[in-house]
Amino acid sequence: MTQVGKDTLGTRSTLNVNGKEYAYYSFATAAEKIGDVSRLPFSMKVLLENMLRFEDGGFTVSTDDVQAIADWQKNPVTGSEIQYRPARVLLQDFTGVPCVVDLAAMRDAIAKLGGDTSKINPQVPVNLVIDHSVMVDEFGHPKAFEKNVELEYARNAERYDFLKWGSKSFENFSAVPPGTGICHQVNLEHIGKGVWSSVDQDGAKVAYPDTCVGTDSHTTMINGLGVLGWGVGGIEAEAAMLGQPVSMLIPEVVGFKLTGQMAEGITATDLVLTCVQMLREVGVVGRFVEFYGPGVSSLSLADRATIANMAPEYGAT
Repeated sequence: MTQVGKDTLGTRSTLNVNGKEYAYYSFATAAEKIGDVSRLPFSMKVLLENMLRFEDGGFTVSTDDVQAIADWQKNPVTGSEIQYRPARVLLQDFTGVPCVVDLAAMRDAIAKLGGDTSKINPQVPVNLVIDHSVMVDEFGHPKAFEKNVELEYARNAERYDFLKWGSKSFENFSAVPPGTGICHQVNLEHIGKGVWSSVDQDGAKVAYPDTCVGTDSHTTMINGLGVLGWGVGGIEAEAAMLGQPVSMLIPEVVGFKLTGQMAEGITATDLVLTCVQMLREVGVVGRFVEFYGPGVSSLSLADRATIANMAPEYGAT
C-alpha cells in the first residue's frame, strides 16, 4: 500500500487501461494552478510528480515545494530542500543485511511488548540482491562456477538462512539468491518496471513512475531504462524502507546533447569515457545529468545503461 497526500491542487485524475482504472497525478491539470511544466527536464518532471502525489499540506511536502519545482526554469538554483519518496529500495548483501537485522530487532521489541509483529514490514518494495559475497576459489575449468557457488553457500550459511527467513516473513521484501547476477544489473533486467502501481489508503490503484534508491553506487545504471535512481547510504535506504522521505535540495540539471551515431569500431566504453572526461571538466557533483538529442535514439539500452552506470565516475550520484 502507498500513502498518498491530500492533493490540495486537485491534480489527481483517472486513467483507464484495458478495463482497469488507475489514479494518477496530471501535469495538464496541475498547469492550471502552477503554470506550464511541459518544458521541464524529464528528471524534474519525475520529482514534480512525486511532490504532487505526496503533497500533504506542508507536513513533509507543501504546495510551495510543488511550485518551486514548477518554477525550476526561472530559478534553477533555488537551494530549496524537498522531501522525496522513491517507489522502492534496492539493497545488496553487504550493506543491506543490517537493514533487515533492524527490522527483525523491531519485531523482537514488539513481541516483548505483546504487540502484533506482523505489522513490522518495509513500507515500500525492497529487493536485496546477494552479490557481494563472491570469492573465487576455483577457476579455469567447467565446474568452477558451480564449485564457487557451493563454497559461497557454505561460508555464508547463517546470513543466507536469515535472508531467506526475511523473504518469507516480511511483506514487501524479497531476496535474490546468490549466483543470479550483480545487483544493479538484476535491477535493470528483472526488477525495474518503468511504471509502478499500488493501492493507496482509500483502496484505489495509483500509477506512478518507477524510481529507486540503492545501497550500491552503481544503482544509477537503472537510469538507462528511464528510471530515476541513485545510490544512498544505509541509513537513508532504511529510512526509505520505513516510508520516510529522502531529504535533498532541488538539483541543478546539466543537459548533455548527443548527436549523430557511433562510428564502426567505437564501443559504448569509448563513448562513456569521453562523457566522463567532459562532465568532470564541467563539474556535476550534486547535479542531475540528462542526456538528450537525436543521438540518444541511436543508442541501445545496453549502451545507455553503460553511460548511466558510470555516473559515479563523473560525480552525478
